[in-house]
This record gives sequence, C-alpha cells and structure tokens, in this order.
Amino acid sequence: MTALIHGIEDPRRTALVRQARLHFITEGYVGTRMEPIAREAGVSTATLYAMFENKAALFAAVIEEAAGDFAAKMSSVQACTGTPKERLQGLLAGYADFLSDAFVQAIFRLVITERSRFEAAAIDFFEKAKMDFGGPLITALKEMEASGELKLEKASWAAGQLMGMVEHPVFFVPMITGGEIRAERAPTEIAADAVQTFLSRYQV
Repeated sequence: MTALIHGIEDPRRTALVRQARLHFITEGYVGTRMEPIAREAGVSTATLYAMFENKAALFAAVIEEAAGDFAAKMSSVQACTGTPKERLQGLLAGYADFLSDAFVQAIFRLVITERSRFEAAAIDFFEKAKMDFGGPLITALKEMEASGELKLEKASWAAGQLMGMVEHPVFFVPMITGGEIRAERAPTEIAADAVQTFLSRYQV
C-alpha cells in the first residue's frame, strides 16, 4: 500500500520504489542490495528499513506499483467507434504497442524470474495485466455480437484468440529470447493482420 503523509503520497517512498525497480530489473532480485537504493533515492538506510522491513517487501511494492502503472496505461486503450474492424484495430493496436514496450517486457521478465519466491504476487500480477485489456475487449465483442455484427461461440474465447495472435510475436518471442529476436513487422501491422484474420471467421 502507498504510504501517505497527511493524505499525500510520501515522496521518499516513491523515490525508493522507483530506484528499486531499476535495480531489480538490471541486477535481479538476488543481486540487488538495499543500501545503494537508499543512497540513490536520497533516503537514509534507516528510513528505507522503516518503510520496507526487508528486500522482499520492497520487491512486492515494486510489483504493486508496476501493476498500477500498467493499469493506467491500458485504461487509455479504448474501443473506437465505427465498424468492428475500426473498433478492434483501435483496441488491439494499443495492446500490441503496450506489449512491445521494452520496459514492460523487462518487468514481466523480472516477475517470471522471481515467481518461485513470490508466486501469489506473480499470479496476481499476470491476471490483473491480462484483465486490464481483456475486460474491455470482451465488453466490446459482446456489444458487437448483440448488434449482429459478429457471431461468436463465446466472447471470452474469441478475445483470447485475438489477443493470442498479437501476444506470440510481439511479447512471448522477445521475452523468451531476451529481446534478441523481434518481429520484423511493426506491432500495428501485426495487430491489423490479427483483426483481419479474426473478422474473416467471426464477422457476419
């Protein structure tokens, strides 16, 4: 939870979490030390341990903040008005852009690496990130089905298929290869192709 002082977020805590995020990403959980984080954040070590009793608590705060940042990013990805193609491309292009971001991938890689230490937090992180986009997409698909524009077996299944066509090339391949292999096409092109394939099956 965010520490507040008179209803305002404590800037010391914010600085600590931001510095810790950089250290965890570049050095991993085991390699990260608390003292450099405190020094770079301009906070005493005593204050750091008063806010976070240990490295595990600090890591949990980093993941919590990252999840919040991702939710804010995804909230800007809204379904456009217009034809099913226009609406879905608006959604999926934003999702592809989000997944292809190097910093986003670094945070996900960090969570995957430390899942055995923080399994519950890791699962919550992945589920929340998926629903931040999947929820609005399912809603949009149900609206298009209700208007007779699409014929779906189940909106959640259809959403998973559409998301999967983007996730594999722009997210999973770079994640597995450490960023060494990336799709030759731009994320927006991949999203457009996915929408076209999807509509060829489901559009009435």
